[in-house]
Amino acid sequence: MTTLGAVFRPQLAPERLRAVARTADETGLDELWLWEDCFREGGISTAAAALAWTERVRVGVGLLPVPLRNVAVTAMEAAALHRMFPGRVVLGVGHGVQDWMGQVGARAQSPLTLLREHLTALRALLRGDRVTTEGRYVRLDDVALDWPPEGAADVLAGATGPRSLRLSGEAADGTVLTAATPPDGVRRARRLIDEGRTAAGRTGPHHVVVYLLTATGPGAAGRLRAELAAEGVGAVPELGVAGDADAVAEAVRKLAGAGADTVVLQPTGDEPDPEGFVRFTAEEVRPLVS
Repeated sequence: MTTLGAVFRPQLAPERLRAVARTADETGLDELWLWEDCFREGGISTAAAALAWTERVRVGVGLLPVPLRNVAVTAMEAAALHRMFPGRVVLGVGHGVQDWMGQVGARAQSPLTLLREHLTALRALLRGDRVTTEGRYVRLDDVALDWPPEGAADVLAGATGPRSLRLSGEAADGTVLTAATPPDGVRRARRLIDEGRTAAGRTGPHHVVVYLLTATGPGAAGRLRAELAAEGVGAVPELGVAGDADAVAEAVRKLAGAGADTVVLQPTGDEPDPEGFVRFTAEEVRPLVS
């Protein structure tokens, strides 16, 4: 069954999160996703708040930019969330937007090397391993968590290009794809991820999450076109969806058929009713794709 989620976009003020999270919980939405976009809202702080305000909805963070974070701190925060809210946390890490990383003096010369080192160390720490490593960017000396997660704590990686997709298959437990990924892009990503998995000898499941830019209600088509154009992807076929629940469900099914395990509906930046969007996702779209 396809997992369905919705994004709380950080263009909304942090104080709006409580109402959106509670709506997600009350309506039976599978997952609520958050972004750590510079310079808006922190991923761990908003995730902890959303989890504390709710009872059942899973909360995903996609993504935590690794140039901003010491891997030991990421592991400590992730482990705490997994222990306090078992089974309800989904965390992804990624390169981060390089211009933003440059603004804070954290831009890496080799983002791929940094992501590889961070993923390897983070997954080991969350398994409860004691880690010593001397990498180009990640250096740990006899580090182990006092309170590692008690169960599985998968780490997803955000990836777009061929090298990062192969790396995700090799070193992560799942992959997060952006809303600029049409169904053919999901198929291509799956092939590249599988190349990485094969090279690393990995045989377990690899969960693929993809965002779907979605507009519904009055002016939906215009809002969708405007955002796609602003992102420079207005000419890409089968990208984004505007319309009623039937139209959105069909777009979700296409992504699922291409290899997505989770489809997360991403409202446009000017969505006028975030709580209503979550309710639409859970109550109108979910029954059509379950």
